Amino acid sequence: MNKNTKTQQLIKILMGVAWIDGVIQTEEREYLRRIARAYQVENDPELKPFLSELKPIQAEECYRWLTDYLGENHREEDYQELLEALSGLIYSDGDVPIQEARLLTKLQELDPIYEQSKSPLDKLLEKIQKLYRKTMSPQT
Repeated sequence: MNKNTKTQQLIKILMGVAWIDGVIQTEEREYLRRIARAYQVENDPELKPFLSELKPIQAEECYRWLTDYLGENHREEDYQELLEALSGLIYSDGDVPIQEARLLTKLQELDPIYEQSKSPLDKLLEKIQKLYRKTMSPQT
């Protein structure tokens, strides 16, 4: 994946996390604008609709982006970059709603170090659970 695509995905994830509790707080909005400027993507046509906050982002979409961003076998550096960006956003307003806490828990499960410590049976069960959830969830 090229750097521009990865940056776009990161910004989308951040926008999704900002929306995860149903409202983008002022501090979150400022953090997102700062990050977009730092990555020089504030005028990116693909990100413009997200950054303008015209359409709320559903939690399911945010979680999907998160999983896609890291992929199956992600590097520790990718995980740390994502964790740092998400932590900055989540703690920017001094409040961590339950939805954001759940997301942090999910992110912790995606830590490559956590993955390495799981037994083969745990990994197999996790794949079965994902398959089950996928087949049971309504098609979008």
